[in-house]
Formats: sequence, C-alpha cells, structure tokens
Amino acid sequence: MPLNSDDARRIALALPGAFEKLAWGLPTFRVEGGKVFASLDDSDTVLGVKCPQEDRAELIAAEPEKFFLREGHDDRYPWLRVRLGALDDEQELAAILADSWRQAAPKRLVAEHPETGSM
Repeated sequence: MPLNSDDARRIALALPGAFEKLAWGLPTFRVEGGKVFASLDDSDTVLGVKCPQEDRAELIAAEPEKFFLREGHDDRYPWLRVRLGALDDEQELAAILADSWRQAAPKRLVAEHPETGSM
C-alpha cells in the first residue's frame, strides 16, 4: 500500500519535540523553537522537507519519481519535495523525516536523541 499523509504525520510527530501547526493553510511539522522541518501540500500526496541545496540535484537526478522541486519557490530555500506514494516503505520515509528534523532541531535536542539519526 502506498504511503500517505497519515503515515507522514504519524512518523513526523514521533520525532523528539515535534508538533504540528497549520501555516499557509497547510499542515507543517515543527520542532522546538518553531522551526519547520516538513510540510504537506494541499493534495496530501507531497511532503516538503529540508534538504541542503547542494544535495538536491543529485537526489532528483537519481530518483526523479520520488524527488522534485517546486519551481519558482524552492529555488530560494533549502527544501525538496517528496512524492509519498513513490517511496519504498515507512523506513525510507522515516529516514527522510529524521534527516530533515536534524537540520531544523536545536543542536542540544539532536545531541539528546542520537538514536534519531538511525531511523
């Protein structure tokens, strides 16, 4: 069964200090300090996650069915779009969300939860 927004929500909210907040009319997932680490789009089929700009092109080239950019918006921000239905399994989604969480979470929180890096 393909992954969906319920899977993304459950996994995102299981991360340390994570909470959901509606912003721009969309569900966003934030960590301590209010920093966004993920957001669902209005179709609930795409997840935006933090991703260093220097890594995005390689990910998109390797798996364009999974990863893409929203032209005109993501050019300026360290974000990547993920098609939930194209992911292999929950472990892949959990790894993507954990990586995004680590980029947004305070260093102290990341240090307190080293197991999150192994998701």
